[in-house]
Amino acid sequence: MDKWFTVDRIDENTYIISEYRHWEETHCYLLNGSGHSLLIDTGLGICNIHDEVAKLTDQPVTAVAMHIHWDHIGGHQYFPDFYAHEEELGWLSGGFPLPMETVRDMVVDRCELPEGYDVGSYEMFQGRPSVVLHGGEKIDIGGRMIEVFHTPGHSPGHMCFWEPGRGYLFTGDLIYKDTLFAYSGRRSLSG
Repeated sequence: MDKWFTVDRIDENTYIISEYRHWEETHCYLLNGSGHSLLIDTGLGICNIHDEVAKLTDQPVTAVAMHIHWDHIGGHQYFPDFYAHEEELGWLSGGFPLPMETVRDMVVDRCELPEGYDVGSYEMFQGRPSVVLHGGEKIDIGGRMIEVFHTPGHSPGHMCFWEPGRGYLFTGDLIYKDTLFAYSGRRSLSG
């Protein structure tokens, strides 16, 4: 079976690390600055994204999720320095509006899982961010300045990241090629 991650290079310091073997086809972005790296999204967490990142940088890495859905934060467990938006802190401490069993069912039904993977062990990442974002911040990774925009809709704390120096806009699920689901942030399902 093919590797879980596919790596594409945008430029000499910017990479896309994609997961094509599940229906969400999450794209994570590694931005290497002169002294620090920023990893935007960490995928499902089924395979260790840290191993892929370590092939592309030897600098300290901060992870940030465009939003706190399972397919964007699964690999956060490998990055203790991570940022999250204030509107989704409850989701990082067990308040996600879908029960874990529903998420696991989606993983089983819609992924080409690695041989021997036990979906019963799959858990959504929970944790406390090292920095809480609100929108309007600038993240300096050394020679690269990334601006944070709060863009709610798909989720209450969805963020986009703009790098004016290179003209890159990282939009996550704000721009989506298929059906886009929105979560209000209110717990509407039991679990």
